[in-house]
Amino acid sequence: MFYKILRFFLNVLFSIMFRTKVIGVENVPKTGGMIMAANHLSNWDPPVVGAYMPRPVAYMAKEELFSPAIAGFIIKNLYAFPVKRGAADRGAIKTALGILKQDLCLGVFPEGTRSKDGKTHKAEAGVALLAAMSKAPVVPTAIIGTNKIFQNGGMLPQLKIIFGEPMYFEGKHNDKEALADFSKKIMDKIDNLIKINSQV
Repeated sequence: MFYKILRFFLNVLFSIMFRTKVIGVENVPKTGGMIMAANHLSNWDPPVVGAYMPRPVAYMAKEELFSPAIAGFIIKNLYAFPVKRGAADRGAIKTALGILKQDLCLGVFPEGTRSKDGKTHKAEAGVALLAAMSKAPVVPTAIIGTNKIFQNGGMLPQLKIIFGEPMYFEGKHNDKEALADFSKKIMDKIDNLIKINSQV
């Protein structure tokens, strides 16, 4: 209930403030486990995408965000779970696979951290590994404009969220070359969605 109320509130707020444009909602599978993989521009990204995703999203979030306790309580009620950055967090991977096994939507930012220059960067291995182990489709998602919020002298940017067609990993989960190639394809697709829609 808390998630639904907050999602509705943010949807209305972002639509009014940022004239948010959403493209490709039909590409989001209505049922079954899926991975929403997006570029990462700012701390606004999770709530903005979550407000317009037609399904609840369980995000991997850096463990620092779960302290103090009140912050952890709120984030957990938004289906987020902690992950240790810069290390192979087996607990987080197990939780992520459990979410996908329950036919839910997992939200990840493949780059691992926010982009400082607004461009997409190389993805870490996690997203491809999760796709390989779960066989869940990956929906490449482009976010445009969140890095410009409150940075243009009071001018609010128009935000855009673009959901691309689902991508499937067809190799083996222990094939490092195939995993790296799939990760690159995801980021290339996101980058292409950004380029196509930045001028629209």
